[in-house]
Amino acid sequence: MQKYLSEMKSKKKKNLKEESEKETKVDSANEASEESVVKEINIDFKDKYVRLYSEFENYRKRTAREKIDIITNASENVLKEIIPILDDFERAIANNENVEEISTIKEGFELIHNKIFKTLTNQGLTPMDSIGKSFDPDIHEAITKIPATKNKMKGKVMDVIEKGYTLNEKVIRFAKVVVGE
Repeated sequence: MQKYLSEMKSKKKKNLKEESEKETKVDSANEASEESVVKEINIDFKDKYVRLYSEFENYRKRTAREKIDIITNASENVLKEIIPILDDFERAIANNENVEEISTIKEGFELIHNKIFKTLTNQGLTPMDSIGKSFDPDIHEAITKIPATKNKMKGKVMDVIEKGYTLNEKVIRFAKVVVGE
C-alpha cells in the first residue's frame, strides 16, 4: 500500500509539474502575445507620428513658399496699372518736341496726373487734407511755426509743404506742414 501511495504521490507531482509547465507556457504565450500587441501598437503610433510630422513639415514649407510668393508678387498689380501711365509719359515727351503751345503740354500733364492719381486711389492711397485742421503729430510733421494771422488758426495747419498720404487708413507718408502759433 505504501508503494501504491508513493506511486500516487509521484504521479501527482508529475501531473502538478506538467500543469505548472503548461500554465507557464500559457502565461508566457499570453505575455508574448501581449508584448507583440504592444509592439504592433507602438509601431502603429510611431508610423502615425512620422506621417503627421511629415505632413506638418510639408505644410510649413508650403506656407513659407506662399508667403514668399505673396511678398514677391505683391506689387505686380500696381506695376501693371502704372506701366500704361509710363507709356503716356513717353508719348507726351515724344510729342512735346513738336508742340508749340504750352497749353497742350499742360493739358497732357494734367491728364497723366489724373490717370496716375486714379490708379493710386484705386489701390487704396488717399491724400491727406490738412490745411485748417488741428496739428496732429500722428499724421503731420511740423516743418516750421509761423505767427497765426487769426486767433482761431493757433495750433492749426496753415500751409502744406509736402502732402501726406494714407494707404488703407495707415499713414505711409506724413504731411510736412507749417503750423500757426
